[in-house]
Amino acid sequence: MVAKTDNHKRIIVALDFAREEDALSMIKHLDPDTCRVKIGKELFTRCGPVLVEKIAHAGFDVFLDLKFHDIPHTVARACIAAAELGVWMINVHALGGRAMMQGAREALETVSHRPLLIGVTILTSMDDQDVQEIGLSGKAADNAVRLADLVYRSGLDGVVCSPQEVGVLRRSIGTDFVLVTPGIRPQNSQQDDQKRIMTPAEAIRTGADYLVIGRPITAAADPGDALQALQTEVENAFTA
Repeated sequence: MVAKTDNHKRIIVALDFAREEDALSMIKHLDPDTCRVKIGKELFTRCGPVLVEKIAHAGFDVFLDLKFHDIPHTVARACIAAAELGVWMINVHALGGRAMMQGAREALETVSHRPLLIGVTILTSMDDQDVQEIGLSGKAADNAVRLADLVYRSGLDGVVCSPQEVGVLRRSIGTDFVLVTPGIRPQNSQQDDQKRIMTPAEAIRTGADYLVIGRPITAAADPGDALQALQTEVENAFTA
């Protein structure tokens, strides 16, 4: 496992845009010394690796959120390609199994810039009924915990999980395992398409390392002010 990086930048701003110009405009409102950013499937598919490199060269730690899920060799090669873009973190889907995750981890040992490698458990848009419909037994949270344990035993650095699973994972796996939590919504904000959510302060107090936050920042009238307010909430969570 890679040791945890500095934790003063706990908020990861999700650049969920369709156009390069919108993403580049947004990062002008953000400070790479106080936050990180996430690039997901739509933006990457439309704009490609060049945009990832541009944002990384602008000084931002980039979480490349592509959730690789394929045969082990294909995922291993994709992880190497992602690492060569200079990203800070990448992810694979835990449902790809142990061999796939171990292959990805071993492939990254060969690159000079080793990003954090984390596993995706159960998407925060899914609830108990959703996981049953795809053939998984038990509740969404139970499956997330079981998959997180598989990720840990496969030697990855952490997981993406619902903030509602953070507490049990922190107790069962320990402090060195990175927990990245989407589904973060400030009080009185819209839930959007997330189902298993929590406020920033609640997630931090429960044991989350990094909070992925999109629309509450990127759709705000002043994204910089919105980010600062959330950072203050996170900092206050440590003293509450």
